[in-house]
Amino acid sequence: MTVRILTDSGSDLPLQFFKENNVTLFSLGVHLDGQDYEDIATINPVKVFEAMRNGSAPKTSQVPPHRFKEVFTEIAKEKQSAVYISFSSQLSGTYQTAVMMSEEVREEYPDLDLTIVDTKCASLGQGLVVKAAAELASKGASKDEVVNLAKFYSTHMEHLFTVDDLEYLARGGRISKASAFVGGLLNIKPLLNVEDGKLIPLEKIRGKKKVYKRIVELMEERGTDLSKQTIGISHGDVENEALEVKKLFEEKFGCNSFFINVIGAAIGSHAGPGTIAIFFLDELPNS
Repeated sequence: MTVRILTDSGSDLPLQFFKENNVTLFSLGVHLDGQDYEDIATINPVKVFEAMRNGSAPKTSQVPPHRFKEVFTEIAKEKQSAVYISFSSQLSGTYQTAVMMSEEVREEYPDLDLTIVDTKCASLGQGLVVKAAAELASKGASKDEVVNLAKFYSTHMEHLFTVDDLEYLARGGRISKASAFVGGLLNIKPLLNVEDGKLIPLEKIRGKKKVYKRIVELMEERGTDLSKQTIGISHGDVENEALEVKKLFEEKFGCNSFFINVIGAAIGSHAGPGTIAIFFLDELPNS
């Protein structure tokens, strides 16, 4: 029996991926200009970025508890084996809600065969974990094998990202409005990463080209066999810049496998248009 893979829209994978790989999607909520949407499922993230450029301030919410309960109950009734690969518990309450709902379902169905993995990842960092797990599951791997691979990828996934406008981080309370104002005047681009599931500022760099140069340096320091892995690049509606960065990695590291996608509406509501995020492993399985 094939292991069923579940994930949420914090993974920033395209809708087509879920259809083609039989992966179940839990959508985070997005509230924009008086309307409620389901991330990935019912809203194009480009709409969110365009609205933000025009001054809108979208709000987000975690996956509704009833959605988890509905799917977990279905898994229990059909006696399936399943793995839910979750958005970082440090960035959303979605993981905790899933755990709570799984415990509730187990009260009625004690044999529920579900493992929930807190990736401590975000965007395509989480997405690459899901992709690897789905590929392994499609080959008939056991649930334990899929869980172990998902945990390995989660532990070794590196995130490096920069935002185009500090104002969006200020709106979400990530930095002060004064810092955003001064940073904008000086053309300062923050370079951030994710450590133990949390957003951690690394450096402040003046100018986009210098940021990209620094990302390449950090990839060289942290990455392992970059030419042998799939590099994730997610972007806030700036595909041309994502392709520029891709070219840098091709020239520097000989990378030839990339997964490029626009950042989803939920994460994009906080990061803002113009964001560029890079994801890669610091160690390869069996290396």
